[in-house]
Amino acid sequence: MSDADGDTGGDIGGTALPLVTLTFWGVSASAVPGAVSRMALDRRHLRRAPGLQFAKLLGTGDGRTFTVRDADPKHWGLLAVWDSPEAAAEFAGGVTHRRWESLAAERLDLVLRPIAARGLWAGRAPFGDPAPRRVEGPVAALTRARIRTSKARTFWRSVPPVSADLHASEGLLLAVGIGEAPVGLQGTFSLWSSSAMLNDFAHRRAPHAEAVARTASVGWYAEELFARFEVLSAHGAFAGVRYDDLLAAKP
Repeated sequence: MSDADGDTGGDIGGTALPLVTLTFWGVSASAVPGAVSRMALDRRHLRRAPGLQFAKLLGTGDGRTFTVRDADPKHWGLLAVWDSPEAAAEFAGGVTHRRWESLAAERLDLVLRPIAARGLWAGRAPFGDPAPRRVEGPVAALTRARIRTSKARTFWRSVPPVSADLHASEGLLLAVGIGEAPVGLQGTFSLWSSSAMLNDFAHRRAPHAEAVARTASVGWYAEELFARFEVLSAHGAFAGVRYDDLLAAKP
C-alpha cells in the first residue's frame, strides 16, 4: 500500500533487479492547470496499482539553480519501480496514462534497469542494492536530495558552476531537474550516450568533483540518493527532441 506520494512499503531486496519506468509529459500553457490537478489526483491511482513498489510524481525544471526560478510548469513526470514488466505494462494502459494523454502535447517514456544505487529516498532504497556492472550503450543517472534548511543558501551557491559544466559535457543527451516540491527536495535526471561519458563528468571534471568533495564537510543533505541505470528502451520526445533512436547503435 502506498502513501500519498505513491510510495509503497518495504525496500526492494534480493537478487532480482527492479524495473524502473520514467515518463515525462509536456503540456501547453493552457493545460498547466490540468497538469497541476493530475499531480494531486493521480496519487490515489498509484495507491491501487498492482505490482508498484515505489513511485514519485515529479515537477521539473532546468536544474541550473535548484530554486523556484528553475521551475518548468510545462513538463511533469512520474518515476515508478515495478516488480514485473507485466505490472508496468498494465499500469501504462490504465487511467493515469489515459488522463495524461488527454493533456499532453508530447511524452517521453524511458524503461530502465538499475546498475548502481546508494542512499535513500523518503527513507527507502527504491532501486535495491544492485551489483555494479558494465553496460554498453546509453545510461542514465538520477540524483535526489533533501536539503537541510540551514544549508540551503550555501547549496544554491554551489549549483550554477556544476550545472553549467553538466550542460557543456560531451555525451550528455538530456538533463532535467526533478523535484517533489518547489524547494528543498531536488534532484537531477540525466541521460548519457555511454558510461564513460558519465564517469568523465562525475569523477574527472572539476566543478562536480569539487562539489562532491564538499558534500561531506558542509553537510548539505539530510538525505541523499544516487543511482545509475541501463536504458532498456526510450520512446517519444522531451522539449521537442525525439529519443526514439537512442538505442539504435546499442550492441
